[in-house]
Amino acid sequence: MNIHLVSEHASPLAAIGGVDAGGQNVHVAALAAGLAQRGHDVTVHTRRDDAALPERVVLQDGYEVVHVPAGPARELPKDDLLRHMPEFAANLRRTWAAHPPDLVHAHFWMSGLASVAAAGALPVVQTFHALGSVKRRHQGDADTSPPNRIALERSLCGTVDHVVATCTDEVFELRRLGLSADRVSVVPCGVDTAVFTPDGPVAPRTGRRRLLVLGRLVERKGQDDAVRALRAVPDAELVVVGGPPPDRVDADPEVRRLRAIAAEAGVADRLVFAGSVARADVPAWVRSADVVLAVPWYEPFGITPLEAMACGRAVVATAVGGLQDSVVDGVTGDLVPPRDPERLGAVLAALLADDARRTAYGAAGVARARDRYRWSRVAADTESVYRQVRTGRRLVEVLR
Repeated sequence: MNIHLVSEHASPLAAIGGVDAGGQNVHVAALAAGLAQRGHDVTVHTRRDDAALPERVVLQDGYEVVHVPAGPARELPKDDLLRHMPEFAANLRRTWAAHPPDLVHAHFWMSGLASVAAAGALPVVQTFHALGSVKRRHQGDADTSPPNRIALERSLCGTVDHVVATCTDEVFELRRLGLSADRVSVVPCGVDTAVFTPDGPVAPRTGRRRLLVLGRLVERKGQDDAVRALRAVPDAELVVVGGPPPDRVDADPEVRRLRAIAAEAGVADRLVFAGSVARADVPAWVRSADVVLAVPWYEPFGITPLEAMACGRAVVATAVGGLQDSVVDGVTGDLVPPRDPERLGAVLAALLADDARRTAYGAAGVARARDRYRWSRVAADTESVYRQVRTGRRLVEVLR
């Protein structure tokens, strides 16, 4: 198949760990590579956010990235991109009119709007990665999404051919938006089990037990709860990987906020900010941890626990969103309530004191990651959805 992925703000070429660069970037890159490996012709369309970028980039992984003009050629917050989607769609429309793909797969709601506007008769599959209704519920007035986001996501549920949800919790939310059960499939995010392995380089360690938080420095990720939980584990350090480059960590507002919380809690000497790291270095940081934390208030999916499990590390995660699917409580890790640093601290103290349980969690996590979440399986399952969508389209055409 000739497959076009659309990811308006999350380029597969972007550095991971920025405010708007995270799991979706990894997902799109890995899915594109996996589909290409399965013999498909794959193109990813993403917004041009730098005037120096070439129009097209061919990657060694076998797919092509096209930088689509839409608004100023510079980085913009993703919540400011809606007004540029008509231009994005117009460019897609011209491309697809000349060289139509077999199927379009949109990633994120704004990509869906642009894809539907540009696709005409082409089948469109949608992955939301995050839903405005969930974000609004948890962030309230702090939600910076466009005010009509939820209504537009509801309209997409009625116009796209099929939705690929990344977890079972998302299916429930999509049903509330009016999506029928026969138009949604669950295909999770994945992990590169050839890169994230128990054996390999390990980042430098101190003499303390190490708790690791990996990802963007945004408030909903719950790093502040992890900082407060340090009070319950006086022999441990918390290493935060992600955010600005190491030479700009001290000036970052979220770093300053977390350091103030650490000072108030009396744990400032055990909080370490590594800053953003190269994607190739992430496995070494994961292997350096005794326990990996993923403690967001809410999470559409969450790739960090998969990476930790694939590296054989015990996980402590909040029981929200996709984390409830990926982390098997009492088998690959422990699930805790969100925004409860006291409970988190108690669970961490018990787990750090139990070497055998951490080892068992690690072994079970490796097995689960390799069986259920390897990218080759994710790509195969996604391809199966594509074929069902195209077959259904052909059946409808025959019946007409």
